[in-house]
Amino acid sequence: MNSQLEPAPKPVVKSVRVVVKPRHAEAWRTACELAGWFAERGIKTFGEPLSQSEKFAGDINFCDISAVENGRIGEDVDLLVVLGGDGTMIATVRIVGDREIPVLGINYGSLGYLTEFRIEEMFAALEEILAGNYELDRRVTLRVEHLRGDGVLSSNRVLNDVVINKAALARIIEIETRFNQMFVNAFRADGLIVSTPTGSTAYNLSAGGPIVFPTMNALVITPICPFTLSNRPIVMPDDAIIELQLNTMGEEVILTLDGQVGYELQTNDIVRIRKSKTTFNLVQPHNRNYFDVLRDKLRWGR
Repeated sequence: MNSQLEPAPKPVVKSVRVVVKPRHAEAWRTACELAGWFAERGIKTFGEPLSQSEKFAGDINFCDISAVENGRIGEDVDLLVVLGGDGTMIATVRIVGDREIPVLGINYGSLGYLTEFRIEEMFAALEEILAGNYELDRRVTLRVEHLRGDGVLSSNRVLNDVVINKAALARIIEIETRFNQMFVNAFRADGLIVSTPTGSTAYNLSAGGPIVFPTMNALVITPICPFTLSNRPIVMPDDAIIELQLNTMGEEVILTLDGQVGYELQTNDIVRIRKSKTTFNLVQPHNRNYFDVLRDKLRWGR
């Protein structure tokens, strides 16, 4: 299943990696507080090195947090704590890579679809994690390859969505779409979104796509402002290989992954999308469920 709540085993947490929202002094102060809390329990804390602007933000310069190289995670890290918003959490997907370790998200952002825990819940949640008393929400991720000719230009892991869209002044583009080598359609539109259930409440929702419950074994293909109004979003099984080929010439077209990583596409480039072998494992709050979060974030009933 794409997302599955299940009892977690009772691991021994010996080291923790803290991921902090960039240039957020308050989040760094919380990271320092966490480092002391973990040290009292014999747990080592790792984190990103401070930027120069963050070093000037006061006492956060004196954290007992061991610096690690950007974009890397140690093999001996047993838990990730993310202090930030959903953007910070999505960036963490690339840090984790193919490792399957618990991720606790503390919301310092504006949305909080993924960073569900409030700051006042943090230490209680950590106590539960150290005791092995928690559940994991296993979110599907995608492996995305950018191909040109016989070569693979890039390969990335994606949590939310894969987007192909035109630049601001470009004309409508054509994207040929195949599902397990079966021709689906040559979409003529401003662009195309392939979304996971996690990403269904992001760009997909803004473009008129459906909200997909996280446990669904599905992906959504959503055209952005299609030339033909009958081109509607399509829900497909997530165990297939989806290939998107750019057929348009002479236009500036961008491939964007999770809204954070981008590549320029050329005519006949192919974007190959398949389900990743590993999931992104979020620690789930005991006192809230998916619909509680959805009602709050989408302001249903207000």
